[in-house]
Amino acid sequence: MIIKRKNNKTKEQENNWEERVIQVKRVTKVVKGGKKLSFRAIIIVGNEKGQVGVGIGKATDVIGAVKKGVTDAKKHIINVALTKTNSIPHKINGISGAAEIIMRPSAPGSGVIAGGSVRTVLELAGIKNILSKQLGSNNVINNARATINALNNLRTFQQAAKNRGIDVNEMYDYGNKMKKMIE
Repeated sequence: MIIKRKNNKTKEQENNWEERVIQVKRVTKVVKGGKKLSFRAIIIVGNEKGQVGVGIGKATDVIGAVKKGVTDAKKHIINVALTKTNSIPHKINGISGAAEIIMRPSAPGSGVIAGGSVRTVLELAGIKNILSKQLGSNNVINNARATINALNNLRTFQQAAKNRGIDVNEMYDYGNKMKKMIE
């Protein structure tokens, strides 16, 4: 008798993603015969370890819209550069449409200081200490996408050194030289 074991790694990969519904809205489309009702769901998916994605799904029922949103979010997952203190490496701005997000790293223990969809994106990305401010639009989708835009443009010290083709220690030495020149 041969016993086959199932591969549990795929189940683990599926289960460690957390999904949060940001908004479910009833939308209408005017057609020749009248109005056609459908639902739009905005979903954020993340593993709280530096990966997060935003997706939108539309369907005639809420459950279908949420499922489509989850698959869309998983298609658009980005990797976020985090520091040891669960913050971001440097100050950054993100833009999507009329929405602009300003994010700054903050001291350990300060928590996530953000509102709306920005807070959800940051929490699901695994960021624990950050300051952020929404400017411009209050649109939920654009604020979430602006946050994703900003997180996608983050660079660690090691990545910056690699892009410049120098050693990390040289970058530290250059920074120390600049501080001495200023003082």
